Amino acid sequence: MKILAIVQARMGSTRLPGKVLRDLGGRSVLACVICRVRQCRSIEDLLIATTLETQDEMVVKEAVRCGTQVFRGSELDVLDRYYQAARNSHAEAIVRITADCPLIDPEVSDLTVQQFLNKRPDYASNVLERTYPRGLDTEVMTFSALERAWREASEPYQRAHVTPYLYQNPDQFQLLSVKDECDHSGNRWTLDTPEDLEFLQAIYARLGGSVDFTWRDVLRLLESEPALAEKNFHIRQKALDEG
Repeated sequence: MKILAIVQARMGSTRLPGKVLRDLGGRSVLACVICRVRQCRSIEDLLIATTLETQDEMVVKEAVRCGTQVFRGSELDVLDRYYQAARNSHAEAIVRITADCPLIDPEVSDLTVQQFLNKRPDYASNVLERTYPRGLDTEVMTFSALERAWREASEPYQRAHVTPYLYQNPDQFQLLSVKDECDHSGNRWTLDTPEDLEFLQAIYARLGGSVDFTWRDVLRLLESEPALAEKNFHIRQKALDEG
């Protein structure tokens, strides 16, 4: 089974414009995500899916600089962007990762993919019942499930967020939730605001600018410096229908 990771990335962001190219330890956020996804053993190929907007030429240049293939498609219909990218790549299974997760963890992503391969659902993820920190989000789906969502999803938020049509229809799709033994879901490790960026820059600085640390290294760091988590603890995650 050909497993393709598609990382969605664009410069447009209402709360932090250009966030995917902000600096983290001497690399762009996007470069950090690419480096960490490449450490996944279960993912055969990686593709950056960006938009046709002029401002996203910068995303294309950074992806090419990192040696990553690029697909360009709709800015607002991200589901169509994913589907067209997967179809063009002849992928049988798609791993959805977003470029605002520079702490994405190869161990966690590999576990999600492996559970998908073992149980063979239509869709598997570690976000159905959150136990991992927000920012380690990994979703895996069959191409046929993605194609059906692309064909049938009609709500704007379902098109913008790619996978809601799948997990909102458990009677039509076989779903698999991947969970950790402990609940760390109260941790916010994603990038959407200046406060998030400050938090992530502090994490990368404490860890020497490396991309080879694990999510457990971050947990240990936060245990020793709990004030770090206060930088963005108050940030509210936007609802699905807010874009």
